[in-house]
Amino acid sequence: MTIAAQPIEEHYTDPTDLPDVFCTDTLAAFCKAAGDPLRLEILRVLRHNAYGVLELSQLFEVKQSGMSHHLKVLANAGLVATRREGNSIFYRRAPLPVEPALQELHRHLFATIDLLELSSALQQRIDLTNQERTKASREFFGQNADRFHANQDLIAGYTQYGEIVTEFLDATSVRKDVVLEVGPGEGGFLPSLSKRFSQVIALDTSDEMLSRSRKITEEQRLPNVQLVHGDTSLALEQQLTANCITLNMVLHHTPDPAHIFEDLAQLLTPGGVLLVTDLCHHDQSWAREACGDLWLGFEPDDLSNWASAAGLAEGESLYLAQRNGFQIQLRQFFNH
Repeated sequence: MTIAAQPIEEHYTDPTDLPDVFCTDTLAAFCKAAGDPLRLEILRVLRHNAYGVLELSQLFEVKQSGMSHHLKVLANAGLVATRREGNSIFYRRAPLPVEPALQELHRHLFATIDLLELSSALQQRIDLTNQERTKASREFFGQNADRFHANQDLIAGYTQYGEIVTEFLDATSVRKDVVLEVGPGEGGFLPSLSKRFSQVIALDTSDEMLSRSRKITEEQRLPNVQLVHGDTSLALEQQLTANCITLNMVLHHTPDPAHIFEDLAQLLTPGGVLLVTDLCHHDQSWAREACGDLWLGFEPDDLSNWASAAGLAEGESLYLAQRNGFQIQLRQFFNH
């Protein structure tokens, strides 16, 4: 792999200001972790997504024991962090350390790694892994559409946050030409969107859920709502654009949330807004089987980082505590 030389802003920390532990053990662990080509590729793949040990072993075609060793080395250097999703553990890049000098090292390493291009074979394996995640989610909704409403109410049904999301939308300054709702589900939000926008596009990968949305549009006579079967990649292919994009309890069903942000940023018109409603991170693993969740919610910083990487500016945030212990985050991101 080759990378193009890029100027890096010069900023140095006086070595005499560094604690001894940084100059020895910490620096040695960092250099060891960064001194292996495979570990650098692992960090590149973890740029915007999280993977389990088995998934990473398959992506890089190495034994699981070998992958575990590499991840341990990276973790000891503070370059990767773990996140438990029910009974599974996922690895992702660690946040930048607080200590200034070490933070510089990590930032410059990540910036350089991100210049690396993934091989076509590795990219194909990544795509396959994401397709398998998508397939699992799609099969769940296909088999459980009749029970989805009841199961979703166990966590956070639309009636529990819909009114506040509508108020959040009304308080947002945005043109009212076209709105795109990704994952309309049973169509609960469509009537509100239909009243506020000239055109509503409802995009969903599940035929069964689109059928339920169609029922709402027919019963309430919403002629300005267009139902589209597909994902955000299809929306890009069809060159759809929108002044406003909404995702209500959708992101935790997607295989690659960071990629969703990248797609949606391209679909937003200049000055457009992305409104995201989703769960904060939790440890209720039963939600996987009951509701088909791929992720057990997200830390607020996750959404902020993905949006920033996609070129979106963060707006207002609102957090709602549920009686059942779950917490909902309403987030606003602008395409300036």
